[in-house]
Amino acid sequence: MSNIECFVPSMSGEDISVTVESFSRSSAFTGVTILSGVSLRTTDTLRSIAEAVSEKFILLYTKDHPLEMGMFALDRILAIAEDTGADMLYADHYELVTGEDGAALRKRHPLIACQKGALRDDFDFGSVLVFRSSSFKRAVRAMETDYEFGALYDLRLRMKNIVHISEFLYTEIETDNRKSGEKLFDYVDPKNRDVQIEMEKVCTAHLKRIGAWLEPKFKDPDINGFERVDFNVKASVVIPVFNRIRTVKDAVASALSQKTDFPYNVIVVDNHSTDGTTGILEEIAAANPDLVHLVPARHDLGIGGCWNLAVHHELCGEYAVQLDSDDVYSGPDTLQKIVDAFSEQKCAMVVGTYQMTDFQMNPIPPGVIDHKEWTEDNGRNNALRINGLGAPRAFWTPLLRTINLPNTSYGEDYALGLRISREYRIGRIYDVLYCCRRWDGNSDAALDIDKVNANNLYKDRIRTWELEARIRMNRNA
Repeated sequence: MSNIECFVPSMSGEDISVTVESFSRSSAFTGVTILSGVSLRTTDTLRSIAEAVSEKFILLYTKDHPLEMGMFALDRILAIAEDTGADMLYADHYELVTGEDGAALRKRHPLIACQKGALRDDFDFGSVLVFRSSSFKRAVRAMETDYEFGALYDLRLRMKNIVHISEFLYTEIETDNRKSGEKLFDYVDPKNRDVQIEMEKVCTAHLKRIGAWLEPKFKDPDINGFERVDFNVKASVVIPVFNRIRTVKDAVASALSQKTDFPYNVIVVDNHSTDGTTGILEEIAAANPDLVHLVPARHDLGIGGCWNLAVHHELCGEYAVQLDSDDVYSGPDTLQKIVDAFSEQKCAMVVGTYQMTDFQMNPIPPGVIDHKEWTEDNGRNNALRINGLGAPRAFWTPLLRTINLPNTSYGEDYALGLRISREYRIGRIYDVLYCCRRWDGNSDAALDIDKVNANNLYKDRIRTWELEARIRMNRNA
């Protein structure tokens, strides 16, 4: 019979007797080691566990709040481990949260499958991680770098066969009750910078091990090899919109007020709005010939499809520059700065910096999102670890017309950025160019767990496809 030894941190001094008792109900349980005053994120801690464990399996509980394992949950995990030969396992679970009336509520927390491209260091495995001891020890022995924050991330990247058990096997206490939109930018919060630098080192080492790391060598954008077009304008601001009557007028006014030394236009793709947005756009277009108001003939377009429609339109300029229908440029010089960056940095895509604000344009945490983790040498590799590249984004239209965007309404810009960075340089502007307004109407302001999972699963698939493409590209080099 397989046995399991459990390791539990104790940082806050909370009573963990409930946790120990819930483990002990399994006949496979052999004991708990309390890790007092140490972190599972350090390499030294993982080494000490590898030296101490004598059983076939290891359970790491990554929180120090009471945990309640389900009936026969450990037995179930070990049975699946033996059936699948898994190196690592994790399971769906319940969360105890505090309701508005102060009462404890039990909420389901399903997880998603960990695929090859699930390289995010914040991938949600839950708080109960089970490892085959031989795989754990082998991975720890191979760790050549001592990490203060990234050891657990390094460990799981070294696991070959990771099994997601889609059964609710335990209940934990959830202490982070923020809405999805409030958690979205944790990975670029300046206070987490030291952690992110270390996580980048872990991911970069992993990419080199599997043959997916790309050297900092780039193609320069050149019209040779692309369809030659005489563009009527130098740039087009592209705004996809659906039912944004409260914000679209501000967005369009921001775009039309740009001061440039080149001609430009604004292309708004109105995806069959029903709330009065269309009427507002018709009124503005009638008074301003620089606004191109497009209503698709198709009814199957996501945001990516709307972008494709705009980019392939005969009035699109040489550069296509993003503006969301919720947001506004920070000043009248934004478009000039973006277009200048293309020639100055010899790039096929430019990404700027934005300020988080509320609906009334007041700055809100985490403040300025600058993505300064990006470097010329390693930015396109680290892009596989993080969940976004920044905004506003702008593209060289001849290239964009050959690649196109996925016809989705989530992750389409991230997929495009990864694809472009595979071959071309992405330019960066660290001046604030854009105000990103957070309000109840934002699509990602307060998503339920199923929608968050669907979004993350799709981005992990994007990363998987890109990872495989880069491995093949290196093999054929």
